[in-house]
Amino acid sequence: MNPSPQGVSRRQILKQTFFFSAALALGSRAHFVRAEDVADAGHQFLMLGDFGTGGKDQAAVAKAMQEYAEALKLTPDGLFLVGDNFYGAFPEGLGSPRWKTEFEDMYPADKFPGPCWAILGNHDYDNEPEIKVAAELAYQKARPGTRWTMPAKWYRLEWPAQNPVMTCLMLDSNYKNSVSQLTPAERAQQLTWLKAELAKPRTTPWLVAMGHHPLYNNGHHGNTQSLIDDWGPLFQQHGVDFYFCGHDHDLQHLEFEGMRTSFVLSGAGGQSLHDVKPDDHGSFGLKVHGFTHLQVTREKFTVRHLDDQRKQVHAFTKTPAGKIEVLT
Repeated sequence: MNPSPQGVSRRQILKQTFFFSAALALGSRAHFVRAEDVADAGHQFLMLGDFGTGGKDQAAVAKAMQEYAEALKLTPDGLFLVGDNFYGAFPEGLGSPRWKTEFEDMYPADKFPGPCWAILGNHDYDNEPEIKVAAELAYQKARPGTRWTMPAKWYRLEWPAQNPVMTCLMLDSNYKNSVSQLTPAERAQQLTWLKAELAKPRTTPWLVAMGHHPLYNNGHHGNTQSLIDDWGPLFQQHGVDFYFCGHDHDLQHLEFEGMRTSFVLSGAGGQSLHDVKPDDHGSFGLKVHGFTHLQVTREKFTVRHLDDQRKQVHAFTKTPAGKIEVLT
């Protein structure tokens, strides 16, 4: 049974409730990841969203990320920043000291030397009192040598450059915000681009999409129907393996019967937390500050949610055939 683009059936929800309840009952207590747990190599990435407060919680998550990498002797290939990169005032734009204190120093190059691929969140568009989009788009060119990578509002990347294992489509999900958002022309242009990218011959075992707003969501903001309508059928048609996002301030993982795509939310990077109702879709959700670790080989894709004490609170693997295994 294939799900409709508008939502999921009660049968799908019940099946996933059973799947997650049975798997998580085996033992999902938070614990430290061991070096041998990630020793089968592959490409490693860390991800976080909704982080750019400059406050103690952002600093605590950043510290946990550094300690996690050090404990596992891990040098990530790069960081994925899934939006709300800066909250609040940003009066100096490109010259703001927040670039140094809340990005360059918060996630230091000696720990995370790879690219930091960023996308725009609603607070990057919101007027607080300045809209930060222009500065975030310009920073990469204005600061040669920076790891900050945002070449456009939406863009494609493949990793690594030689013999890539993963294709990522980095999207702008800002359809409707309080002050500023994608224009109708930009929304149409991005959708045309997305359709063209997905129609290209697939050259990597993993096809991933990322945006700030979730399609499906058990948290405070709920589902985003416009994204379900625009992107959901395309993800299903072209076999997108994962959709990673933020926006809700928590950690989530959602699976649905008949859907190829795994929906993973990592929005716990530093802003105040949101409540989660995991029984809505029968999947994993936790109200905790933290980040996400992605480990990618041609044979397996591992996703780990870590809290701000660097303990694993949820993890699962997926094969190219679509088999999901929840780790305990």
